[in-house]
Amino acid sequence: MGFGNPVRSDDAIGVYVVEQLKKAVGNTEAISLFDMGTAAFETLFGLKGHQKIILVDAIINSSEPVGTLFKVPAEEILRAPEDDPLVFLHGMKWDQALSYAKKILQDDYPEDIEVYLIAIENTRLDVGLSKEVQKAGDNVVNLIVKELQLLEMI
Repeated sequence: MGFGNPVRSDDAIGVYVVEQLKKAVGNTEAISLFDMGTAAFETLFGLKGHQKIILVDAIINSSEPVGTLFKVPAEEILRAPEDDPLVFLHGMKWDQALSYAKKILQDDYPEDIEVYLIAIENTRLDVGLSKEVQKAGDNVVNLIVKELQLLEMI
């Protein structure tokens, strides 16, 4: 699942990674590739029926250089669900959506969820990625492809 706004420069890195993975792995029933855009709430519906989930998104204000790649288990960054009925679904981020999914899906919630985050600064209205962020995205694609090959999924 790749997240990001394709017209906000480096914020589009998750979408870019999904596009590159589609080219690298082709069409296979064993793998689902989701361009999530900015629709975090839909995350919980995409999780059901999958054993392993990999999320890719940008992170801003990380204090690390642009293009720095972080890989963490989703459990490390889940945001607790808020039981406030006024929580706006369009304003929800994927980390909070994962918490809701865990609560809603219960036993159907996948245990193996990894998150790749790429440090960015530029979220201006623009359709291009910076060189550093694109390079980090290409690294994520290569890491995922190698993992899929080891699992004999491609």
